[in-house]
Amino acid sequence: MRIGIYPGSFDPVTNGHIDIIERSIGLFDHLIVTVAKNTQKSKSLFSVEERVDILKTILDKYPSVSVDTFDGLTVHYAINKNAVAIVRGLRVITDFENEFVFALTNKKLEPKIETIYLMTKAEYSFVSSTTVKEVASFSGCLSGMVPELVAQKIKEKYGYGK
Repeated sequence: MRIGIYPGSFDPVTNGHIDIIERSIGLFDHLIVTVAKNTQKSKSLFSVEERVDILKTILDKYPSVSVDTFDGLTVHYAINKNAVAIVRGLRVITDFENEFVFALTNKKLEPKIETIYLMTKAEYSFVSSTTVKEVASFSGCLSGMVPELVAQKIKEKYGYGK
């Protein structure tokens, strides 16, 4: 069985993330979307548990996808899950520098695991979790940026749109 790992903070999950997930499904027998517990990002909007619940709800229609969490190095998680690859999305050229280092480090730690990069669709190239949080913090329109469930959860977090 060919297993792929798609790691991220997913705080919140965006339509760009969903695009990468949907396009990754055909590459593997099983895709594990996994939420990082120990991200170095600033204050989270959603708890890890909330992110997992949201992802499980959104991805429930895909039988070959599961949702999990991990703590530590992604490559170690991938080894433990017998994954053949780590999937990452690229939006803009500035993503490439960090991702290049990520891929080379993982290859050094475990040469058998590949890193696969998928370019986001053009309509999502400007969408990031950070951008979504910024727009939401000022009650901006999230249409087209996140799934409807996520938009509603964000509005509840910020206390508007009920």
